[in-house]
Amino acid sequence: MAVLLSINVGRAKDITWQDKVVRTAIWKAPVAGRVTMTKLNLAGDEQGDLVGHGGEHRAILVYQEESLRYWAKVLEREGLEPGQFGENFTVTELSDEDVCIGDRYRIGSALFEVTQPRVTCYKVGFRMKHPELPSLMVAHRRPGFYMRVLETGEVGAGDRIERISRASDAMSVADIDSLLYKGNRSKEDLRRAANLPALSVGWRKSFEDLLTASAAPSQPEIAWPGFRRLRVVARVKMSDDVCAFSLADPNDEPLPPHRGGQYVAIRVARSATDSRQIRSYSLCDDNAGIYRIGVKRIEGGVSAYLHDSLKVGDTLEVSAPRGNFFLHPTVKPIVLISAGIGITPLLGMLAQTVVSELDEADSRLWWVHGAHDGTHYAFADEISRLLKDRSKVRALTFLSRPTDDDRLQRRYDVEGRITAAGLFALGVPLESTFYLCGPSAFMEGLKAELLKSGVEWGDIYMENFVADAPVEPGVTQRTVRSPHPPIEAATVGPSVTFARSRLSVHWDARFPSLLALAEACDVPVRWSCRTGVCHYCVTPLIDGQVDYEPVPLDAPGGGDVLICCSRPRGDVELDL
Repeated sequence: MAVLLSINVGRAKDITWQDKVVRTAIWKAPVAGRVTMTKLNLAGDEQGDLVGHGGEHRAILVYQEESLRYWAKVLEREGLEPGQFGENFTVTELSDEDVCIGDRYRIGSALFEVTQPRVTCYKVGFRMKHPELPSLMVAHRRPGFYMRVLETGEVGAGDRIERISRASDAMSVADIDSLLYKGNRSKEDLRRAANLPALSVGWRKSFEDLLTASAAPSQPEIAWPGFRRLRVVARVKMSDDVCAFSLADPNDEPLPPHRGGQYVAIRVARSATDSRQIRSYSLCDDNAGIYRIGVKRIEGGVSAYLHDSLKVGDTLEVSAPRGNFFLHPTVKPIVLISAGIGITPLLGMLAQTVVSELDEADSRLWWVHGAHDGTHYAFADEISRLLKDRSKVRALTFLSRPTDDDRLQRRYDVEGRITAAGLFALGVPLESTFYLCGPSAFMEGLKAELLKSGVEWGDIYMENFVADAPVEPGVTQRTVRSPHPPIEAATVGPSVTFARSRLSVHWDARFPSLLALAEACDVPVRWSCRTGVCHYCVTPLIDGQVDYEPVPLDAPGGGDVLICCSRPRGDVELDL
């Protein structure tokens, strides 16, 4: 018979962990007597990080006494107490293999419904002083689970747990957990999971995203490792501050195909004594066996060197095309929206779409671009040629500061910046798939407007030219600095280059992972589990090789690396 053995509560508190301040309530302790169960939690209990924990679907965390005994043996720990894994209810017999999403249980006078497995959170790792524990809990199929409260009431240690009902198309907690985190997923299982009405919204969305990704074109294999020499065969000025460079194989062999929207990294040294620097540039051509990049001039940087010094006949070190910003199959209209130099990946999409998919795309494609004025509208003449006689492809130009000449020649449709309201007023359908590229503030602002207007989250794709904003669950205090070498930086060892952050340092074995090194350098990073499970930290590996410890449960795709559990085997260059 299943029994509630212990009720455990804890208040949120700030702790110092790895030079960060983390808000957490993972320290739980048993309480005596009857406890009131509300819709969101137990009386006297708190959740520290309401993004990853808490809320209606995560009101109560359940773990089994059998699992505590199991981990005591595996980890060689004596006396694992109730609440030590941060659970609210320590129970008997409700194993993750047997309990299903949607199961309903009567405990005391309250009624509960199982909603999702436990999230793979790094906090259980530092609470138990075993950083790999989040990965082990998934690998050993012992995650525990959350429940929501259907009927409030009182519960107490010793209460019998009675299953009231089970959903008709039930999937176990362990199966759902493995389906999300372990790979080797069947589409049928993904559909089943995405359609479980009791499963929490966030987990259903994850399975819907995996289904969408399985139907989308797979990301092309990286055509060659690291860098190869390509010859500059043309350079053309495209606006006052943008120059396009066409790159070809020195032996005139056609370069491997790419998808419109992808990018390449280039590696240059501006002088014989200068260290090599890496920059990424989107491909903006129709894939005719050569690669073309559009480079906006920024004084004092690599771009200025390319503008001033790179000539036809010179060679560049260039990576293979990479990136997952490309067109995905859809029956909805496609809206390509760019601002400034953000035009380059979308031009690649436009060129390939018009050339290869005209009949299908002609009636459902919108081209939208914003610039300061006509002299800063790069590739304007080329776009006009692409869209000539394509009357069903709608084009909209926004100029924020048009010149008198712009007004005289009517070079634009709207004076001002691109806004969601402006787009919809001009006929852009709300039910569309949107691709955005431009300055970060522009993209984030427009994305927020589109979402507020009712556009689905999964119908917005963005390409960011700079490092992504950090994701650090539960971290409440962090000093924001520009990327820099770590304190007492190593002077020998493999070189680690954070390309987007424009920083190269030597690897130091005192750091347990590339993620830890990046944090010591204040490079913006994204992570959650820190053990190779959640894939939040997945990062394109431009060059080099890594070793994993622990080995991730689901390996990243070709050309990517999980920085939370990897170390460099030699020199590495990360698109981070």
